[in-house]
Amino acid sequence: MNRRNGLLALSPMLLLILVFVVIGILAGDFYKVPMLVVFILVAAYALCLTRIDRHTKQRLPLLDRLALFSRGAGERNLLQMIWIFVLAGAFAESAKQMGAIDAMVNVVLDVMPPSLVLVGLFLSALGVSLGIGTSVGTIVAITPFAAALAASASISVEMSVAAVIGGALFGDNLSFISDTTVAATQTQQIPMRDKFLANLGWALPAALITTVIYVILGLSLPEHQVTTAAVQWLHIVPYLFVIVAALCGLHVLVVLFLANILTGIIGVATGTFTWLGWSAAMTAGVANMGELILISMIAGGLLEMIKYNGGITWLIYCLRRHIRSSRGASIAIATLVSVVDICTANNTIAILSVGHISRDIADMYGISRRRAASILDTYSCCTQGMLVYGAQLLMAAGIAAVNPIHIIPFLVYPLVLFAVATFSLVFLRQT
Repeated sequence: MNRRNGLLALSPMLLLILVFVVIGILAGDFYKVPMLVVFILVAAYALCLTRIDRHTKQRLPLLDRLALFSRGAGERNLLQMIWIFVLAGAFAESAKQMGAIDAMVNVVLDVMPPSLVLVGLFLSALGVSLGIGTSVGTIVAITPFAAALAASASISVEMSVAAVIGGALFGDNLSFISDTTVAATQTQQIPMRDKFLANLGWALPAALITTVIYVILGLSLPEHQVTTAAVQWLHIVPYLFVIVAALCGLHVLVVLFLANILTGIIGVATGTFTWLGWSAAMTAGVANMGELILISMIAGGLLEMIKYNGGITWLIYCLRRHIRSSRGASIAIATLVSVVDICTANNTIAILSVGHISRDIADMYGISRRRAASILDTYSCCTQGMLVYGAQLLMAAGIAAVNPIHIIPFLVYPLVLFAVATFSLVFLRQT
């Protein structure tokens, strides 16, 4: 395939990025861009582009093109990812309404001395996001408390909010029910435990370094008293179950199903909600995943069209010409996912867009798929967490009533994680 045909085959992906950026600039807010509508428009373009049967060289009827697109949208691994999204959404919302988020915050802050408030906020967000698998949900839950605590304790609101964002990104990067984890492991076709262990080699040192930095910063903070509500230990059981069960090797669908049941039993037993309330919470959680599910299916269809037209083959060929080693291949994967995330401001979409390409690169240059999944998730989370127009910073800034640009200098964890991961890619042996 020549360069012109290769670029034409890849043009749906390029158009997706271009349309998103243009609309975001015109609207003045990237989160006003209707992602689902953009994907539908690009899908229509991809259907129009795919006019010739690559085998017979005859005109390809519209119904055959739709069948081809649907094959990608209904791909086996993609559908499994969608079932995980459904159960994860139900668990996240039901656990939130059951009071598990408040319980996790109180557990951490209850044992923290005043000088370790920043550490407490970081670990609170870390624990919550590790359990519910969403950085935005964690930020929404903890930022109001962080902002109020900063005001009463005479510490920087931006610093306290940045600590929450850092902890939220840690959990989003590692959680077994995070959509980025699901996307990374499913596109690389590996068990979640493998990716978790690979990620831990970067995330744990970064979290420890961040904790040390917050301890040092805390020593200079004025003394104050932190007041928390009574710890509801029973409410954190579903989170602990998710982590322990997944680490024990249970399939994620089984883990999430049992976690939903456990959340309902505890919620009803403690009087937090009724059986009907629990059902309503799960329904709301599934509904919250609706747009992501549709976008994931359209992304799968787009990828199938690009592959059918030879775009993936051409791109890998071009990358192969410039990649000289496994180290270069790892850096290429990190660059790909970071660039796409900058353009789309959505780390899950970025992983879905380049996941299959990254898997082919990893196989070609002898990089383990678990490492490829770790690179995808880590760099997409680092990039997403530092975007001024990303959901994480915009949400936190809006709740805390500060300028998102002013939060960036205090984003310790994303910067440390980026440094740790990049050091590993550049100087350590690729496996």
